[in-house]
Amino acid sequence: MTVDTAVLTELGNLRKRLPELSGSVLATTDGMVVAHDAHGIEPDSIAALAAAHLALARRFAHAVNHGELRESVVECDGGYITSYTAGPNALLTLVTTRNANLAMVHLEARRAVRRLVEVLVLQPPAPPLPEIPAQSAPLARRTPMATLQNAIRGR
Repeated sequence: MTVDTAVLTELGNLRKRLPELSGSVLATTDGMVVAHDAHGIEPDSIAALAAAHLALARRFAHAVNHGELRESVVECDGGYITSYTAGPNALLTLVTTRNANLAMVHLEARRAVRRLVEVLVLQPPAPPLPEIPAQSAPLARRTPMATLQNAIRGR
């Protein structure tokens, strides 16, 4: 995976446009950090938790037949944690303070995601493993005990 300087620039610009932003983490959907602008929060933990949260939120969306998940919001006493899908293999997670204007956070994050998707260079997912044809008869197993008697008889 290659991190373009445009990705880091975009995360820095996002902080400038949202003063209530505590940190931003761009991660793969399997929880690996691609880039971050996070001070005072652990980006690896945020990436892993955001990926798990995204997977669960996607299941919710599919369970109620609402299509593909685009974003998720967690409201806490101290602020908001918002996650946005950034293409099929990445997500952007923002941590903001409680006095953040959530509508402005969404607006700026959605714009940033559109720009990030254009510059992200993520490796494509691994191709599926080929199917192994089913065997009609079980394979014979050779164990040390199966050959022990033959070895003793040969002496």
